Amino acid sequence: MTSSQDLIRQRGFLNMIERLGNKLPDPIMIFVWLILFLMILSQVGAWLGWSASLPYTGKEAPQWGELKDGVLTYRATSLFNEENIARLLTEMPKTMSSFAPLGLVLVIVLGASVAEKAGLFSALIRGSLRNAPRAIMTPLVAIIGMVSHHASDAAYVVFIPLAAILYAAVGRHPLVGLVAAFAAVSGGYAGNITPGQIDVLLFGFTQEAARIVEPGWTMNPVGNWWFILSIVIVFTPIIWFVTDRIIEPRLGVWGKEPDDELRAELAKSDITPAERKGLRLAGLTALLVVGAFAALALAPGYTPLLDEAKEGTAQMQPFYSALIAGFFLLFVSTGLAFGIGSGSVKSSNDALRMMQDGIRSMAPYIVFVFFAAHFVAMFNWSRLGPILAIDGAIFLKDFGLSAPFLLVSVLLLSSVLDLFIGSASAKWSALAPVVVPMFMLLGISPEMTTAAYRMGDSYTNIMTPLMSYFPLILAFARRWDGDVGVGTLLSLMLPYALCFMAAGIAMTVGWVALDLPLGPGAQVHYTPPGGVLQ
Repeated sequence: MTSSQDLIRQRGFLNMIERLGNKLPDPIMIFVWLILFLMILSQVGAWLGWSASLPYTGKEAPQWGELKDGVLTYRATSLFNEENIARLLTEMPKTMSSFAPLGLVLVIVLGASVAEKAGLFSALIRGSLRNAPRAIMTPLVAIIGMVSHHASDAAYVVFIPLAAILYAAVGRHPLVGLVAAFAAVSGGYAGNITPGQIDVLLFGFTQEAARIVEPGWTMNPVGNWWFILSIVIVFTPIIWFVTDRIIEPRLGVWGKEPDDELRAELAKSDITPAERKGLRLAGLTALLVVGAFAALALAPGYTPLLDEAKEGTAQMQPFYSALIAGFFLLFVSTGLAFGIGSGSVKSSNDALRMMQDGIRSMAPYIVFVFFAAHFVAMFNWSRLGPILAIDGAIFLKDFGLSAPFLLVSVLLLSSVLDLFIGSASAKWSALAPVVVPMFMLLGISPEMTTAAYRMGDSYTNIMTPLMSYFPLILAFARRWDGDVGVGTLLSLMLPYALCFMAAGIAMTVGWVALDLPLGPGAQVHYTPPGGVLQ
């Protein structure tokens, strides 16, 4: 017999999204179908003679392009022709291994896995929130939640249930703490105080796409730093207001006293003396690593991370490129320092095992990369990428659409797709090869396009049952109220999502209007090699 709760779940817009999303294939299979569609489309384009041209001031044509009399032309090429079939089969290992995001992400994961599995991330989360004053508990939850993205799974598995426990301990409704933490961790996914793994991952796809227009374009891992920091500044008061003024009054007063079970859970969240020692060692180690890294760019007479032959922000490009290694060293060294101090790392074998476990957890991503890498490469081999970018840019230019309008369009497209496809990298790896070069030709930098995408990919995380952690959050909520259903949780998250969307659109438009820097060496506007389309 169908229960009333099941009948409720079968109705409504959000449940329709859940049903439709469940019918979608795995992101890996989506790319398999995209590759097959791309191959057919390339053959059609070759038959019909598709091409696109634009003025170009460079002396040599970019790869796949033809330069004649100052005009750069791309012509559609069939992926079924002899050259491309041979390239596909003979360069298959190279296509995957040369895919920029793969190496970048694996290097970061090697380091982060040590910090996570040694217990550093969990201890930092518990220690930062454990003794939070009641009056400022919500803004602290908001800030710590957005910073906890560096901690990967620990943000969901440790931080969100801990927030509920701490709210209950001070007499506030535990669901208030849970939804505030969920809003910060997942709805504020685009925000952070410092760049991290997600910046490296997404900019890796951006780099592959930007090289369609500028072959030498190199990613800047801190290219969105000021933007993501501003998200924390803007979203924190939003979470505070929505939580304390809308969600808490709706849920009412928590009338229960802390019981023995709650006290036991609170005791588990305490930082042990060994962990305190580990945190002190990790803090000192972090200062040493950051100081040493800065010295390599600033020390007089020895600056391997500074290109003294260039001027301005271009001098810092080696430093930006080395940040991948910097994150790796920071995570490894602080993780080992914490592990040695707390006793979770007793030998070098422990550290190696942690790295191996981290890479093992990346197996689904590595499989995904195989297909994503070939899709991006084949998009370039067919020349359809630059053709779509040039024709799309000309089409948008003729309509006279402004940069803010275009960026908000990407933001909204990202948010709609996020309702059905949770993976940020899956969506961006498919969108970037078109929107990044298209917007570059219109004078919008790859960093700005990436920032707009990230904003849209963030706030709808808390509004879709297809989000990978949604069932886990629902289980956490039912620990405090067994009647909580999918609709209940979604209704609690809706005010956050709507406020985040409004703030995100306003931030994106304002950033372009004020022409603010997105991060060190990263601007809103961009001038392509052949100049902006006129």
